[in-house]
Amino acid sequence: MKKLLPTSTAGSLPKPSWLAQPETLWSPWKLQGEELIAGKQDALRLSLQEQQQAGIDIVGDGEQSRQHFVTTFIEHLDGVDFAKRETVRIRDRYDASVPTVVGAVSRQKPVFVEDAKFLRQQTSQPIKWALPGPMTMIDTLFDSHYKSREKLAWEFAKILNQEARELEAAGVDIIQFDEPAFNVFFDEVNDWGIATLEKAIEGLKCETAVHICYGYGIKANTEWKKTLGAEWRQYEEIFPKLQQSNIDMISLECHNSRVPIELLELVRGKKIMVGAIDVATNTIETPEEVANTLRKALQFVDADKLCPCTNCGMAPLSRQVARGKLNALSAGAEIVRKELSL
Repeated sequence: MKKLLPTSTAGSLPKPSWLAQPETLWSPWKLQGEELIAGKQDALRLSLQEQQQAGIDIVGDGEQSRQHFVTTFIEHLDGVDFAKRETVRIRDRYDASVPTVVGAVSRQKPVFVEDAKFLRQQTSQPIKWALPGPMTMIDTLFDSHYKSREKLAWEFAKILNQEARELEAAGVDIIQFDEPAFNVFFDEVNDWGIATLEKAIEGLKCETAVHICYGYGIKANTEWKKTLGAEWRQYEEIFPKLQQSNIDMISLECHNSRVPIELLELVRGKKIMVGAIDVATNTIETPEEVANTLRKALQFVDADKLCPCTNCGMAPLSRQVARGKLNALSAGAEIVRKELSL
């Protein structure tokens, strides 16, 4: 990507109301069978068009074909029983009913590759595809088979690597692994979490990214953030090891968060997707607010390695608000591009 400050999104964008209930996570589909397949493709086209109209440089599918960023991938794997459910604590934050790992996990066929091929056919722009990271996957399940978070994470890493290689072959330019769990389980991240992530990217020639956020703008996450104090220094625990890793890009939450911006110095040399859009509010940022977040980040990130982005996915927002935020992201990035060219 030669353009200075290429813009992107963290992943999800709101679904149209004819496909699923708006502003809702895990919203059930309103269509079935062949209609659902066509509906997802129509929604993907629409999502792509909205990104293009807003001037987003690195585009994605808006996760239009997925109910959830983790479980939709897991649904396609063997060894997980979705009928056998247990209540677990997700990211030490809230309780949820989740499926159970009952046997060896495996992937019999590609999960998102056909969707990625479809997106590739629609645009010549660089495309990014998001997959759940191994640690966030194990944190969204009850394991009655491996009985070891680490063992299960390594198995998922191998499966993710199979999927990632086929996504790369389908024309994906950047493969992003979503790891919000990296902001919670610091010892595990440093002991084996980053290592399993490197297993997931093994052999890839396309760019790779890890997205580490403080979560969607849902009540459980916003309540948790209130307990984190004046400074959110979670990134500090894992940045030194991430800086030494083979991951190319790190996607972070920066705008309206209490993350000390100077922590970015710990990952200097990596490409950084700087979250300049707050997904936990319906207030649409002004271009100048976006530009200000980017200016702060540029003190610690080289300009040719900074990619303006959203803090997290925007699935729970209205389409109107999401459009406004995408427009602000592009306009704010353009302000800073002009300043850098002077």
